[in-house]
Amino acid sequence: MSVFPAILIGLAMGIVFGFSFEKARVFEPGMIVGQMQFRNFTMLKVFLTAVATGAVVLAVLHGFGLIKLAPKPTFYAADIIGGLVLGAGITLAGACPGTILAQIGAGYRDAIFTLIGGLAGAVAFSYAEPALTPLLFTGGPGKITFMDLTGVSYPVLALGLAAVLVVALVLLERWRPWRADLGADVDGDFGPAEATPSANVTRLKPAE
Repeated sequence: MSVFPAILIGLAMGIVFGFSFEKARVFEPGMIVGQMQFRNFTMLKVFLTAVATGAVVLAVLHGFGLIKLAPKPTFYAADIIGGLVLGAGITLAGACPGTILAQIGAGYRDAIFTLIGGLAGAVAFSYAEPALTPLLFTGGPGKITFMDLTGVSYPVLALGLAAVLVVALVLLERWRPWRADLGADVDGDFGPAEATPSANVTRLKPAE
């Protein structure tokens, strides 16, 4: 694939990704922190839906020979420590790398500082990576997949995973309906605050 079609596909995927994030309210800091505290499960539902959809799409593309799988090697130290650091950062900032730009677009001013911090962290890691590589990127089984462990083809495994996730999503939705978890619209605003009359105010008629 040439560069120009790849850019167009990336832009289209970014637009769909951002639109879905905004409509699902998953970009809101309250949603993210609530999920990390197991008080709100909207984020989990959206991510599981994305995994199930991606599994089906990849199964179809792989079945037609349009893509090649490229699994990454497993390194216990890097995966465990990296996951803990990322999870702690997401909880403290109320944002993750995939939601920062959506938060900025919605008007969350603190997301700008989160973006700057993320970029600074990436630069710092690039300088520290040579020293961290012997400590983190060792001690793992290497590239290993469920296809290697079970001998089952990828399309069958992917479609089976998607089916299991769909069942889990149905049960999760019955336990915690999305309308109960969605909450109020709490978008940020770059402009001046505007007073909004409360819908619950009862206006009294003057005595005659």
